[in-house]
Amino acid sequence: MNISIQTVHFDADQKLLEFVQKKLDKLATFHDRITKVEVYLKLESMAHAIKEKVVEIKIHIPKQDCFVKATAKTFQTAFDEAFNSITLQLIKKKERLAV
Repeated sequence: MNISIQTVHFDADQKLLEFVQKKLDKLATFHDRITKVEVYLKLESMAHAIKEKVVEIKIHIPKQDCFVKATAKTFQTAFDEAFNSITLQLIKKKERLAV
């Protein structure tokens, strides 16, 4: 499984990258045919307001892909929301394959 983490409009600290990597390592337990995982951490600029944190996760599986996007006040919260959503998608896709 090839994992790519990209930050847009900022430089992520090591603690955040380790948090994301640790969670992504658990993906193999939900689906065994994952070939590539792309994670985008972005700052969404709002006019004269606090910037929202956006996390996008794209998972490539042969013949099908999963995508999820979450927004929150912190990257950890946004990533947790996105991770929970993408794991549900993976479980559903794996169940469909088994039938």
